[in-house]
Order: sequence, then C-alpha cells, then structure tokens
Amino acid sequence: MHTSPDLDREAISEQPNPLGMEGIEFIEYATSRPQALGQVLETLGFRPIARHRSREVLLYRQGGINIIVNAHASDMTTGLSDKPVLAAIALRVRDAASAYRRALDRGAWAVPIHVEVMELNIPAVHGPGGSRIYFVDRYREFSIYDVDFTPIPGVDQHPPALAGLHFFGVVQYIGNDRTEDWTDFYSELFGFTELPAEARFGILPKGRILRSPCPANATFFLQLIEPEPSVLELEDNEHYQRIGLGTPDVLATVAELRQRGVLFVESGRIHSEGKGALTQTSLGSVSFELVHHAKV
Repeated sequence: MHTSPDLDREAISEQPNPLGMEGIEFIEYATSRPQALGQVLETLGFRPIARHRSREVLLYRQGGINIIVNAHASDMTTGLSDKPVLAAIALRVRDAASAYRRALDRGAWAVPIHVEVMELNIPAVHGPGGSRIYFVDRYREFSIYDVDFTPIPGVDQHPPALAGLHFFGVVQYIGNDRTEDWTDFYSELFGFTELPAEARFGILPKGRILRSPCPANATFFLQLIEPEPSVLELEDNEHYQRIGLGTPDVLATVAELRQRGVLFVESGRIHSEGKGALTQTSLGSVSFELVHHAKV
C-alpha cells in the first residue's frame, strides 16, 4: 500500500527535527490570581504588553521571552487554582498543521480547540498532567498576537531582556520509573535527544536532560525529574514544574534581580553561583532557575 511522506512513520523517526521545531514561542501559566502572578513576573523584568480580545488573558514579554497568564476559567478542564500552574508550552514550527498531523501520527493525543470569533485556531496535543503543547508557525513578521491580542496603549511592545535573559528550558516532574517513558515520548514525537552527563547545565543536576532538535540559536532543554526513591509518587502528579532562563552572567543577573526584590534559595545544598541560581518559590508554586548560557 502506498503512503504519503507525511504519514510514513519510518521516515519521520529518522529525521533529526521531524516537526521542524524552531524554539519556544510562549509558556503559559493558568491561575485564579493573575495580578499576583503579574507582580512576580514584573520583578523578574517582564512587562504586560497586550490583552486577549475575548478572554481574561495577559501577555508578558521581555526580549524574546513570551509568558501568557491565563485566568479564563473555561479554558481549563480542571478549573483554576490559587497556585499558578504551567499549563502550556507553545513550540515554534515551520508548518503548524503539518507538525500537528505528524505528532498525532506518532501517537500524541489531540486537544479539542474551541475557537471564538476573531481568534486563531492553534493546534495542540496533550502534555504532562492537564497541560498542552501548542504548535505555532506565525512568529516572524506576522504573529499570533496580532490577531488574538490588543496591545496595551503606551506600552513598549518589545521591552528589552534583563541581563540577556532568554528561554533555556523547562523542568518536568514525572512519576516513579517514568524517565524512559517520557524520554521516548519526547524523542519519538519531537526528536529530542539525551544530553550526555558531562554536558549538563545548572546547579540542580538531578534527572535526565533532553535537548531539542531546534537550530543552535533556538535550542532549549527539558529536564525530567523523578521523585526520591523513598517517596511514593502518583503518576497523575506529573507536571511542568518551572521555567529555566539562560543568562551569560548568572551572578550579575542575580545581583540585578535582588535589587528588584527577587529572593533566591541560599542553602548549603543550593546556592547562587556562576553556573546557576534558583529563585525562592512564590505563590506556592512559581520559581525560576537561572542557568549560565550565552545565547548563540
């Protein structure tokens, strides 16, 4: 039987970048306390630049980092929590429709999208827990925000990044003995590869780190962390835990963020140093990891 190249699973699996990924477009938090989360983001250098046309959603930005704060209850299958959760990651791809079809062909589960008038249909598949992984191909001259969002008057739409901050990656908490399952998920569907132990980054070396197949200037990482061996972990507690931000000078960035009121974890085991730092948890669930990494 003849099959088209798009549906040829063997051909897909052999490609180093099967979905044509080109980095992260945005990361989305869901919360019932959007103003409180917004204050946390602003201390880190983010600025609210646009509002969604029909939903209670704000877009925050600095440099090339977009963070969406979603307080629209009907968007969440489990409702909104006081503790913000990382609800979605949007991947930049060359062709969203093609990437979506290929992901489904490799076994991803589709997320039904309910599009309102004057909104874009952005395809998505299920991630860990109740999260979503979106595919976005409008991010150059014309972006998804041009349709779905209204700029906040008088606000710079492209605020510069503080101390060279940029997306570095995302930490995902997974269940006991689930490292291989999630490694297969990200490698089969998206083309991620395991990072050698000697090439690890940051100050929290636990778990397995996967590298995206994106071009060098858009590469990001996923860190999969199982619970301690003595801890009984339920599989349905898997979720994206925190965002990693790269910076060419961690200690200089820490000093600048401290002046803005950001607090960092300083203990015998975890403390700010040249290769990384970890912010103290805010609002019960929000923390950011800084990693020494110069943007290509």
